[in-house]
Amino acid sequence: MKILEVRNLAIEDVKVIKYARFCDHRGYFTETYRKADFKKLDMFKDVEFIQSNESYSKKGVIRGLHFQWNPYMGKLIRTLRGRMVDMVMDIRKGSKTFGKIIAYDMPAGAENDFGEWIWVPVGFAHGNFFPEDTQIEYYCSGDWSPKCEAGISPLAKDIDWSLCDPSLKKMFDDTTKASLMTDKDKDGYTLANWLENKDSDNFIYGKV
Repeated sequence: MKILEVRNLAIEDVKVIKYARFCDHRGYFTETYRKADFKKLDMFKDVEFIQSNESYSKKGVIRGLHFQWNPYMGKLIRTLRGRMVDMVMDIRKGSKTFGKIIAYDMPAGAENDFGEWIWVPVGFAHGNFFPEDTQIEYYCSGDWSPKCEAGISPLAKDIDWSLCDPSLKKMFDDTTKASLMTDKDKDGYTLANWLENKDSDNFIYGKV
């Protein structure tokens, strides 16, 4: 696997990993993941991916913002087909970016000579929205724990969007006008409500 770049986003613990595609007149070949190469990166030294998932979303779908504990789960996500805009919010109490959300635009870009992963570590709520029909893949560093999961609604009024690219925030706002969301996601916690829940103490800056 040829990793070209590892880049911090506006919240520096959230990373984009850019990797090479080897292109010719027929198309391209790429290694999208190789454990040995990922282990050379500091943020993955103690991470083991134990599950790979695939998801398809129709245009206008909004998912998230999800997180879990016992066990914790980090996610490594890429777009297979279509266009995903990934959303990541810091829920680590005591963090200087607590309550702030960022978005990252990830079209599939089959014509590009590179692909991208986004790494969402433990301590962040994760979601995405889709401007077109889209298929994604993501690796998880923990088993799903339905009794120890929660979600903050991406529609919550107390989310701080100040670090988010304004054009992506507008795209999100436009998507909400005719969005496809589950009731569970739509009616998720506000940030303030989540802080009142004792389970929020599972996410402390410097301890997760």
